[in-house]
Amino acid sequence: MKKLILGVIALAFTFTFTSCNDDEEVVNTEAGTLNGGPFTFFVDGKVDNVSGVTVTGNIQGSNTSFIVTDDTGLILGLPGDITALEGVNFDGAGVGKCYIWHIAYEDGLSGLEVGENANDLTPGNLFDLSNNIEVNREGGPVAGTLTGGPFIFAAGDGNVDNVSGVAVTGSPEGSESSFIVTDEAGMILGLPGDIATLEGVDFDGAGVGKCLIWYIRYEGSAVDLGLEMGKNANDLNGVFSLSNSIDVDRVAPPVAGMLTGGPYQFGVGDGIADNVSNVMVTGNPVGSKSSFIVTDDAGMILGLPADMTALEGVDFDGAGVGKCLIWYIRYEGELEGLAMGENANNIEGIFSLSNSIDVDRVTAPVAGMLTGGPFTFVAGDGMVDNVSGIAVTGSPVGTNRSFIVTDDAGMILGLPGDMTALQGVNFDGAGVGKCLIWYIRYEDGLEGLEMNKNANDLKGVFALSNSIDVDRVAQPEAGMLTGGPFNFTAGDGMVDNVSGVAVTGNPVGSKSSFIVTDDAGMILGLPGDMTALEGVNFDGAGVGKCLIWYIRYEGDLEGLEVGKNASTDLNGIFDLSNSIDVNRN
Repeated sequence: MKKLILGVIALAFTFTFTSCNDDEEVVNTEAGTLNGGPFTFFVDGKVDNVSGVTVTGNIQGSNTSFIVTDDTGLILGLPGDITALEGVNFDGAGVGKCYIWHIAYEDGLSGLEVGENANDLTPGNLFDLSNNIEVNREGGPVAGTLTGGPFIFAAGDGNVDNVSGVAVTGSPEGSESSFIVTDEAGMILGLPGDIATLEGVDFDGAGVGKCLIWYIRYEGSAVDLGLEMGKNANDLNGVFSLSNSIDVDRVAPPVAGMLTGGPYQFGVGDGIADNVSNVMVTGNPVGSKSSFIVTDDAGMILGLPADMTALEGVDFDGAGVGKCLIWYIRYEGELEGLAMGENANNIEGIFSLSNSIDVDRVTAPVAGMLTGGPFTFVAGDGMVDNVSGIAVTGSPVGTNRSFIVTDDAGMILGLPGDMTALQGVNFDGAGVGKCLIWYIRYEDGLEGLEMNKNANDLKGVFALSNSIDVDRVAQPEAGMLTGGPFNFTAGDGMVDNVSGVAVTGNPVGSKSSFIVTDDAGMILGLPGDMTALEGVNFDGAGVGKCLIWYIRYEGDLEGLEVGKNASTDLNGIFDLSNSIDVNRN
């Protein structure tokens, strides 16, 4: 019996082929010698093909093939020739070890199939196996995951911009490693070898733009890989693994500009909405994000109106007494501390704050109520016309106060500071017309409280009282009564009416009446007009004398009542005509 033993170098396993009996025909097969390799590939998703393999020696056998097995002899593939062998992609086999063999054999060989084991080829006298070539499939590099960031820096502000808190997580694998800093197109700007070097990079000098930080694990030479400054990371060629990237944005330093408008002062708690207006942001603001900020005077953030419309919609009336500040902010990225309830003094990040505008919230002024008057004076008669008896009632509130004298259109004619000054005003020189006296309580900053301006245009925090009229009238003129005298027989039962009485001249005065008195001036009747006068029946008055008068007057005339004396009790602005006798005989 003839025995053929082939030694397998790789794993020291041995194929033993034994003939069935001594009478078997011995066939001469020769597989030759395999040259090339060994090969080492990384399972990294890239195609891994062998090359440079040759078969030398005196090849004998009707059939030949290459065999690819795993390290137990399991047949993984049967490439028929060199071309087929070089077309095998070993990356898909996963991590492990393969062997390449060359076989020469005769027809009738059993077990030469994918999925069978090369140790089981039979019969042993029909084939010959070459030496093997190892194909090592190692795990490819693993870069892991970068955590930390993203980072935003203000470029060119002279401050050192270093990253921190970057970490490589996962289970990185690979003989060689480095961090890579690229621009956003992949151009390699730096190759920090470790975290310490990476954290020492000053991004301030790079100008405005974006950098990317990567981590790489690789095998072999960095030069062969293309891992060099000035080259592009997209063109790396070799065995490597890149992590995710972390953004480093280098932005222009924000500029908030200048706020104009205000300051503002509101009387709070009066139920009237207190909104600011005419606030403007001037200059050339810079920054991709912006907001207004409303704080108290200690910097506590009370509101974050996103734009001008939102700012002008804020009702400061509900905030109570105190001071608010309005600011404008331009910033980049995410700011720490820019939230309601936080303090604006503690904001951290890349930002710029404008100047602030004051919003003073004061207790709403209360002017109270004016009592006294109204007053009526004869203008231009040379008599001093002063008001008196005016009082301010209620509970006035307000830092500043004054009386205001206006015409009936609101034009400010005088601003008496107190009651003494008001009572010292001589209304005689103002001519015919009407004045109004007001009382005002107000806070600092009131606009329009000036002579010759209109009180209807006052702007600020103030309260106006009611007004008191001061009528400046022309001196009344009663004119002349014509007609009569009249003589009646008293008590004869006949109605005794006057007629033919007329008022001549140019009477002046907004109010008028006829007056009937006895001969001592006692007022017996007040016929309002000619019809009423001519309706008086003098027959019932008995024997005696009556006098008919005509009066023109202004305002409220004291003493113009039946039973009073027209000669002694009239007090006010008036003029009496001559009288006409009515004799009752």
